[in-house]
Amino acid sequence: MRKTMWKAAVAGGAAVVFTGVAAVPAGAAEGGVAFTRVSVNGGKPIVIGVKEEVEVRASFRMTTKLRYDYGPMVFPYRGHPDSGDTLHSTVITSDCKVVDKAKGICDFQEWLYIDPRHIDFGNKDAGTWRTAARVFLAGDAHDTDDENLPLQVKRATRVTVNASPEPVAKGKTITVTGRVTRANWDTHTYQGYAGRTVSLQFKAAGASSYTTVKKATTNSTGALKTTVKAAGSGTWRWSYYGNSTSGAKSSAGDYVAVR
Repeated sequence: MRKTMWKAAVAGGAAVVFTGVAAVPAGAAEGGVAFTRVSVNGGKPIVIGVKEEVEVRASFRMTTKLRYDYGPMVFPYRGHPDSGDTLHSTVITSDCKVVDKAKGICDFQEWLYIDPRHIDFGNKDAGTWRTAARVFLAGDAHDTDDENLPLQVKRATRVTVNASPEPVAKGKTITVTGRVTRANWDTHTYQGYAGRTVSLQFKAAGASSYTTVKKATTNSTGALKTTVKAAGSGTWRWSYYGNSTSGAKSSAGDYVAVR
């Protein structure tokens, strides 16, 4: 069964009609439309948690002198652009920003929403999707194009940290603990993420950036624990760099004063 998430595209306003070209036969996927300059989420992975609907920004240029009813839109898909799975709950497309009226060129902005609480959405949806573009033409026809643009859809991760004791004497041992959890889209909860290599990072007091001190691996519940020597005051954090199905995430920082 084809899975479509989950509503029809919603146009920002009335479509611009550049010519009086007659509509093509109803239901046929037609040429005469070109999509270029397609950008989805700034090229970054789409990272999704368990409850919050995610807004994905997109932009594209469409060139056509055919009449169209509503849309156009770009969207993630798997399989075939016209018959495979698509990934969106709602799509809102701006009105045409005319670039060249004589050639029928418009620029569009788009807001694409993905709701992880939908019944069809699950862990299997993490990974690589592709991007398609579609416009519905007058007379119930449409044009759908594969844009040859991969999209990474990832499960959100969370990372915590605690460094103690606070304060600590110089040269003494600091114990840094934490936990990595990952969104489970099947159960709508965050669960411990085992076997992950995570970087322990330190930012000295007055510094502007973190430096990796050592690495540790999460246990079966996603927990982290390591020790370091107290050399100076500063902030400790854990940083997980993600993988093909899981988003990168750093914890908040925990400041430890060294006396």
